[in-house]
Amino acid sequence: MFFILASLIALLTLAYLVASGFVRVVRYFWGWLSSGEKIDGLAGDDVSPAPQTAPFSKPKPTQAELSAYLDTMHLGWYQVVILFIVGCMAGLLIEEIWMLITAGLTESRVGLIWGPFSPLYGTGAVFLTVICYQLHKHHANNLVIFLVSVVVGGTLEQLTGWGMQEIFHSESWTYAHLPDAITQWVAWRFLGFWGILGLIWCRVIMPRALYKIGEPTSKRQAIFVTLLTVYLVADITMTVACLARKAQRDAGISPTNAFEMWVDNHYDDSFVSTRFQNMTFTPPDSADKS
Repeated sequence: MFFILASLIALLTLAYLVASGFVRVVRYFWGWLSSGEKIDGLAGDDVSPAPQTAPFSKPKPTQAELSAYLDTMHLGWYQVVILFIVGCMAGLLIEEIWMLITAGLTESRVGLIWGPFSPLYGTGAVFLTVICYQLHKHHANNLVIFLVSVVVGGTLEQLTGWGMQEIFHSESWTYAHLPDAITQWVAWRFLGFWGILGLIWCRVIMPRALYKIGEPTSKRQAIFVTLLTVYLVADITMTVACLARKAQRDAGISPTNAFEMWVDNHYDDSFVSTRFQNMTFTPPDSADKS
C-alpha cells in the first residue's frame, strides 16, 4: 500500500512538473511571437480593450472586463485554430484518463495520423465557441444554451459516426449497447453531458479562453497560426486519404495512382491498427449483411 501511494504521489508530482514546464515554454514562445513586428491597422478605436499579450498569460479579468471584451472582439480564424488545437489535445487527454480510470485501458485514441489530436473534440470546441459567442451576443438564458448545446453535440456525434461508417467502414464508438441509446452514436446520457458542457463552456470557459487568446497583434503570431492551419489541413487530408485507402484495401480495391501506392506503402494496415487502436473496421460485405 505504501509503495502504491508513493508511486501515485511521484506520478502526480512528475505530471505537475511536466505541465508547469510546458506552460512556461508556451508562455515564453508566445511572448516571443508577440514581440515581433506589429500588424498594421490595429491601433483604431474599435480594438478590444483586452491587453494584447501572450495567450494564457494575461491577468485574471473581472466579469465586466470579460463581457466588454466579448462585445467588441472579432472572432476569426486566429482564435478558431488555437481553440481547435487546444480542444483536440485537451479532449484526447481527458478521454485517455477517463478510459484508464473507468475501464483500465491505455490505448491510442487519436483521430489524426500526425500529432496528439482528436478532431471530434476540436470540432466540438470550435462549434460550441462560435455558437455560444452568438448566444452571448443575444443574451441567451441558460435553458436556451443547454438545449442548443444538446443539439450541437448530438448532431456532431451522429454525423461523425455515420460518416465514418459510410465512408471508411469504421467505428470509433457505439452506444448501441446502452439502454438509453437513440441511435448507434447518440444516447440520452451523453446529450445531457453535451448540454452541461455547453453551459459551462459558454458561461465559464469560452469568455476566459477568448480573453486569454486575444487577437493577433504581431506578424509572427499571424504567420505561426497560418503555418498551424496549413499543418492541420495537411494532417486532416492525409488522415482521410489513409482511412479511405484502408477501406478500399479491405474491399479488395488496388491503388490506381502513384499517390495511393505511396499511401499504401507508408500507412498500411499495421500502421492504421497501431495508430487508431480504438477504431474497428468492417469490410463492406459484412456491413451490408448486417
